[in-house]
Amino acid sequence: MPAWPVLDTLETDRLILRRRRVEEADVYRRLWTERDPRVPAHRRIDAAGRPTVEDIADWIRSEREDPRPGVLAVERKCAGDVIGYCGLVFHGNGVPDEPELAFELLRRAQGFGYATEAGGAVVAWATAAGCERLWATVWAWNVASRRVLEKLGFHETGQVEVDATHGDNLLTVRSVTSPA
Repeated sequence: MPAWPVLDTLETDRLILRRRRVEEADVYRRLWTERDPRVPAHRRIDAAGRPTVEDIADWIRSEREDPRPGVLAVERKCAGDVIGYCGLVFHGNGVPDEPELAFELLRRAQGFGYATEAGGAVVAWATAAGCERLWATVWAWNVASRRVLEKLGFHETGQVEVDATHGDNLLTVRSVTSPA
C-alpha cells in the first residue's frame, strides 16, 4: 500500500494540475451542466438546481480534510484558466486504498489531448508513490474517454455493469508498477 505523499501540484508541458479552489466552484458546476443526458440523474443538475455552486464549494472545502490525494484542477498554462479536473478518488471497487483515476473537462477543452496529458501526469505520480494498480470506470458510449484510458495504458477487464437506461459501464485497470 503506498504512503500517499501530499499531492498539491503536478506540471506538464501545457498544464498545471493543482488543488482545487473554492472560488472555482462555478467551473465544476458548469461540468455538471454539460454532461451527456445519458449520465445518471445523480450526476446531473436536478430539478431543484442542485448541486449549486455553494454545494460544490462545500465539497471542495471538505477535500482538504482527506489526507489522500484527490482530484486536482486542470489549468492551462497558456491561458491560466481551469478547464476541468483530473486525479484520484478512493471508493467503489472494494480494494482498500486502490484509487480510481477520474477526469472531466469542459466541452470547449475537449479534443486537444489535455485529458491524456493530465491523466499521464497523475499516473506517473501514482507510480512514483508506489501504487500497484489504478482503475477507472467508463460508459461504453463514451468513446473519447475510452480512448484516453487506452492511451494511458488502461485495459478493459470484461467486467461490465449493465444498465439498459444509461448504457453499460466498463471497468478498466492499469498496473502502475510495470510499463503499460
